[in-house]
Amino acid sequence: MSFAKTEVLMKTVKIMNEKLTKRNFKQSIELIVNLRDIDLKKPENRIRETVLLPYEIPNRKVKIFVAAERDIAIKAREAGADLIIGRAELEQLAGNKKELKKIAREYDFFLAQPDLMPVVGRVLGPYLGPRGKAPEVLQPNTNISDIITRLRKSVRIRLKDQPVISVIVGKEGMPNEQIIENIKAVLSALEKKFKFPQNFRSIYIKGTMSEPLKIDVKEFEKR
Repeated sequence: MSFAKTEVLMKTVKIMNEKLTKRNFKQSIELIVNLRDIDLKKPENRIRETVLLPYEIPNRKVKIFVAAERDIAIKAREAGADLIIGRAELEQLAGNKKELKKIAREYDFFLAQPDLMPVVGRVLGPYLGPRGKAPEVLQPNTNISDIITRLRKSVRIRLKDQPVISVIVGKEGMPNEQIIENIKAVLSALEKKFKFPQNFRSIYIKGTMSEPLKIDVKEFEKR
């Protein structure tokens, strides 16, 4: 990575942790990236991407929806999927806007076995699309447990109408080194899409109840 320098991030993460106001809960650590000179009217400049973090964020609830039947449904249940429904249940949901909106809002990732993808697309598609939550197809012989484990360590990056990326990269109490590696994973994904430093206006990190702490992008260029 051209700009995600460990020493710069370490300095900023340490300062952020020192400034965190103690609460009766563990605050989430958020990364905010402000981009510039990007025409978001062009589809190629928008982002809907899932990034696998090197370190899982403790006590972060990631809810996974699986459309499956028979053996795949059994394996999904054993793997700890949060909701598993089959074709008949999906068909019953058709037209129930309130429930479909609730599912699209509450679940983070969606999986579906191949033969159920058409009905998932028809029933849930209109509610998942605007949220950037397109279902992932469960290919034959796929290890569902591995997929669910991966998704629980993943975050979704979305850039649509505003040139701002906001994503959770850690939790108060996590080792600084782990938070930094998660930050670098997100920045690396953005670097593949946009040019540095031209398209990066500023980068911030913050706790849930704290003020954002700026990381000057020029600091990355100096090192």
